[in-house]
Amino acid sequence: MECPARDRKNGMTQSNGTLSLNDLIDSRREGHSMPQEFYTDAAVYLADVERIFRRQWIFVGHSCQIIEAGEFFTVTIGSDPLIVIRGDDGVIRALHNVCRHRGTLISRESCGKARRLVCPYHQWTYERDGKLASCRGMHEINHDELGLLPVHLEDLEGMLFVCLAETPPDFAAARAMMAPILAPQRMGGAKVAKIVDYEVAANWKLVWENNRECYHCNVNHPQYIKANFDHFNSDDTTPRVQERIDAATARHTVQCAKHGLEVTHKETGMATFPDSDHGLWFSANRTTLTEGYISETMDGQQVAPLMGDYTEADVGTMRCRTMPNMWNHSSCDHVVSTRLLPTAANRTQVRVMWLVHPNAEEGRDYKLEKLMPFWQLTSEQDWELCEFAQTGISSSAYRPGPYSTHKEYNVDAFVRWYLEALAQ
Repeated sequence: MECPARDRKNGMTQSNGTLSLNDLIDSRREGHSMPQEFYTDAAVYLADVERIFRRQWIFVGHSCQIIEAGEFFTVTIGSDPLIVIRGDDGVIRALHNVCRHRGTLISRESCGKARRLVCPYHQWTYERDGKLASCRGMHEINHDELGLLPVHLEDLEGMLFVCLAETPPDFAAARAMMAPILAPQRMGGAKVAKIVDYEVAANWKLVWENNRECYHCNVNHPQYIKANFDHFNSDDTTPRVQERIDAATARHTVQCAKHGLEVTHKETGMATFPDSDHGLWFSANRTTLTEGYISETMDGQQVAPLMGDYTEADVGTMRCRTMPNMWNHSSCDHVVSTRLLPTAANRTQVRVMWLVHPNAEEGRDYKLEKLMPFWQLTSEQDWELCEFAQTGISSSAYRPGPYSTHKEYNVDAFVRWYLEALAQ
């Protein structure tokens, strides 16, 4: 891949040559944001899809979206349309949503329930496990060789991940670390309360960079900072604030221990993630909320029935995240998962999903106007910031700027993870 060369001093595009992807990677100044091409260049976008989204484990959704046999949802990663479906044997499979006859897209729906999967072009028909069932007019073919092509899939406590690579990265370490923390939420047996899809006019990396710091939170997220301590950092945590954090964490540690839970993030600032030095593309922790908050809702109060194994509401938040495309905040009474999928150098498809207890009924046990606003507002505030960032970075005046070591350490960690993954 070739990208426009950039002058190392002022970042302006040169007219006397091109820069290879590896040279562009090497041109990034330590502790600074990346050169413009990483956020705007179509060739870099294609490299992101090929080297990251086709090689890594990609979060696609929750198993509770497809409870019954034949229920499915579709998702497209780069140029690869997939269908995720529960078979008659109860097993969830990911299949390429591409007919083995002449390559036509099979399911055009975002979700549904199918007795069989039928190609709309020539009616080649597949079982729910992808096996070819019938193909009229074709009498001398081997059905066993023409089933839908499978995709690697892992179900992590109700969170579904796929990998397009022929040989996927090891998933065992992620499962071993994350499963004990995720398990009490019982997402696999939850219920989808609401799904909201967004098209954000920004590069997917800008969305992640936004997520990895709370430098912007005090001004831009009035709801979030009332519920959380992690907008305080080492440079602005006063003794009084530290006393509040210590007291809340100590109380919450005792409370969680009664139920076999552990508070795993006790420091100021956001939990460190990702960690490319140790190969950690996954992370999960339980975090204390501020005084008076038991759920990430507008007033901090429980708004839906307790989920999973929880018998009391004061369990803080379970948070997990995986590179390159998922983060999740789970309170005692609901789950909010966010999925990113790049669609262009300056476009990211974002899906936000709210889950509740499987027996909860809207209107009786919860109301969407109480359940959704905290994370809907916070998310939409972030999408707007990301779009403003994309606009500025696309300007000829953009120059990579320095990161705060106190507040943007995770942005730097993300950039280092990204560049290492891209270079492989």
